[in-house]
Amino acid sequence: MTNGAVDGVGIPDRWQRLWAPHRMAYLSGENRPLKENDVSCPFCEIPKGEDESSLIVFRGHTAYVVLNLYPYNPGHLLICTYRHIADLTDLTNEEREELFRLTSDSMRVIRKVSKPGGFNLGMNQGAVSGAGVAEHIHQHVIPRWSGDANFMPLIGQTKVLPKLLSETRAELASAWLEIQ
Repeated sequence: MTNGAVDGVGIPDRWQRLWAPHRMAYLSGENRPLKENDVSCPFCEIPKGEDESSLIVFRGHTAYVVLNLYPYNPGHLLICTYRHIADLTDLTNEEREELFRLTSDSMRVIRKVSKPGGFNLGMNQGAVSGAGVAEHIHQHVIPRWSGDANFMPLIGQTKVLPKLLSETRAELASAWLEIQ
């Protein structure tokens, strides 16, 4: 649609939609270590390789630092525990302390190398929170610079939607019939 798109109640909302239905393959679990597919946990596999080819920046005692293969910004790092564990509350004190020390160290290193204006730090706990690899805890360290934000919603008044509304509607309508 173009500017002047219509929202769900028929009022123009001035947002354009950029449809990206190919994203549904990833969102549905393709090449992700989910219980229903046969993909190994990448965060368990990465430390088995050589540092350079595996993009490992630093190896600690209980955790390691690796470049994100799907970065939001240049220098986007992940701090991963060696132990395959999903939840922050299940970490040992040693793992938790090293995870946060490596987060702090990562910020220092990134500041030295690329002088960002700030950082986004975070971990998504559980698949519904956005964790792509929900079964293996990892902390994101994302360097930020003034003006690096995605222009789509800020300037372009455009939202990226991963599925066509017609497909969503058909799925919902079908499921609705099943609960009757």
